[in-house]
This record gives sequence, C-alpha cells and structure tokens, in this order.
Amino acid sequence: MTLRNLLGISIEAVTPDAATIARLLAAAERNLADAALPALSAENRFDAAYKAIMQCAMVALHAQGYRTLTSRPGHHQTAIQTLRLTLELTPERLIVLDALRKQRHLTDYDGEPVPDSAVLDCIAQARELFSTVNAWLATKHPNLS
Repeated sequence: MTLRNLLGISIEAVTPDAATIARLLAAAERNLADAALPALSAENRFDAAYKAIMQCAMVALHAQGYRTLTSRPGHHQTAIQTLRLTLELTPERLIVLDALRKQRHLTDYDGEPVPDSAVLDCIAQARELFSTVNAWLATKHPNLS
C-alpha cells in the first residue's frame, strides 16, 4: 500500500507548504503545553494531547503532498495509519496510537471517563511523535521545516 493508492478514497493531494506545516507544528506545541496543565480535567488533557498527535500526523501527510479527506468517515484512523507510510512508524507504535484514537472516540461519543494512565500515555505518545516528526522533517524535508 502506498499513499498514492489512497488518493480519492481517504486522502487528497495538496501542495506541500512550509507555512501550513509551521502552523500545524505550532498548534501541536500549544496542545502539548495545554495537556501538561494539571488544572485541566483528565478529558481535556487527553484531548489536547490527542489533538497534538493528529496535528503531527497531518504534518507528515502534508509534507508528502497529501491530506486526509475530512468529509469522509475515518479520517482520524487514516491519519494514524498513514504514519507507517510517512514516518515509517512500527506496527507496534501504530497500535498504541490507534488505541488512543479509540479511547478518544469513547470519551467524545459515549462519555466514557479517561483513566489517568491513558492521559499520561497520550501525552507521552504525543511528545514522542512531535519529536519524531520534527526530526523527520529536518532530514527528509528540510525546505519545509
């Protein structure tokens, strides 16, 4: 499977743009800062960290010349799954990120509380992905970083 195979199904082509990538990275950094605020509820800290994960996934896709089709169901799942093709994340890491996506779904749509362990894991995963995407950009797409 390649990103090109997903065109029109779950992603669309875009022109990579350094300004868009900078905005997404700045938003991810703000969300990471918010996730670290102990005064926020567990749900809001989790949500901020999860948003940072999604923004990092969007950066990786955008740098490759794609974005998810947000009008189609499953665009969060697509963004996470394409990290294997963009950042070459391991299947094990994708499983962890997908579990966080599922937790987010339960919280947002079923009102399930977020366990403290999930909050801490989401923050740690978001920080790690933020570092990974920045290093990847510097190496693979220096003109966009």
